[in-house]
Amino acid sequence: MDPDTFRSDIGVDVYWRRRLTALIAVLIVVAVVAWACSSSGGPQDVQAAQASRTGSPGPDPLLAALPTVTVTPTPSQKNTESASPSAAAPTPEPAKPSPPPKRPGGVCETSDLVLSLQADGEVYGAGDLPRFFLTLVNTSKVMCVADVGPRSLEIRITSGNDRVWSSSDCVSGETENLRRLERGIPYVQSIEWDRHRSATDCQAERLTARPGTYVATVRATGMKSRKAVFHLR
Repeated sequence: MDPDTFRSDIGVDVYWRRRLTALIAVLIVVAVVAWACSSSGGPQDVQAAQASRTGSPGPDPLLAALPTVTVTPTPSQKNTESASPSAAAPTPEPAKPSPPPKRPGGVCETSDLVLSLQADGEVYGAGDLPRFFLTLVNTSKVMCVADVGPRSLEIRITSGNDRVWSSSDCVSGETENLRRLERGIPYVQSIEWDRHRSATDCQAERLTARPGTYVATVRATGMKSRKAVFHLR
């Protein structure tokens, strides 16, 4: 065909556009065929390939040849463990029996009594007689009986190591004085000192106490009050 005739019938641009379109169509067909061939194997082939690459190794022939050993505890071992002293539970100590309940009217126990002594002053001039107030309180839950006589509850006055006077010296007649003490109700006794010394020898002369500092306390079996300090002028 004459080139001039070709240029006259269709333009050069139209010619090359047709050629480009045909080339693109061929490439599309080739791509479709290639995709169809690659997907024909399916996911099963991919999984099979992965399994062939990551499959677990077979057993080691050296380990398979070794004998299997099973350890079973013997009956003697079980009996020894069960009879071990460390495994035995500790034996609980028997509970201590509770003391019997206190009955009203019994003798007061020392642990249930509170004993105190108080003077009515601190300084006594010439001729003034010191007076003391003895107090005994029952703290138990029931009423009890206590001896508040002068020999059971002794008021003693001292000056340093000198025993000056005692309420139990030269006591005659009935000395026992039983009193019923209700819970929390104090028994109060007032005693006056004549400022004279006393002694166990009732025949001895009773001398007048000198001016100075003195200490008074009340005593009983297993009990003693706090000190009451006072001065004589």
